[in-house]
Amino acid sequence: MNSLENILGEICEKVFPISNKVYHGNPNSTIAICTLSSMKLLQKISKSNLMNNIAIAGRLYSENKGIDSLIKNSNQNNIKTIILCGKEVWGHNTGNSLIALHKNGIDLEGKIINSSSPNPILTIPYDEIKKFQCQTKIINLIGETNFDKISKIIHDLS
Repeated sequence: MNSLENILGEICEKVFPISNKVYHGNPNSTIAICTLSSMKLLQKISKSNLMNNIAIAGRLYSENKGIDSLIKNSNQNNIKTIILCGKEVWGHNTGNSLIALHKNGIDLEGKIINSSSPNPILTIPYDEIKKFQCQTKIINLIGETNFDKISKIIHDLS
């Protein structure tokens, strides 16, 4: 990232503070849920019995550092399925970038191939990305915020 982007990022953090909460559930589960920008949905899931069926619940706000962290967490926790739901992050398209990464990978500069995000440059090593692509399935429910529908899918997977 260039210095202007870093400055703007710092301003956004001060003006729009965003909780970096990740909730851990059943350590034996291989299912994770990512609610993108839907914090209320994440809070509801974190306080529900669904946490008995999923390993990790969190959100994804950035198409670079956020995806780097998601891949690291997924690989470290042996996640096999990510349910990608909630409202897309306006201006960042993080969900769509995660799907593009899973499908297409990165180019030689670390940019997610076919991403529509403004700065989809990853720093995570290529072999970690390949591991993520091979071991993890993404269920694309981008836009879905209905707790009952998401719960049913999780119960069907468990």
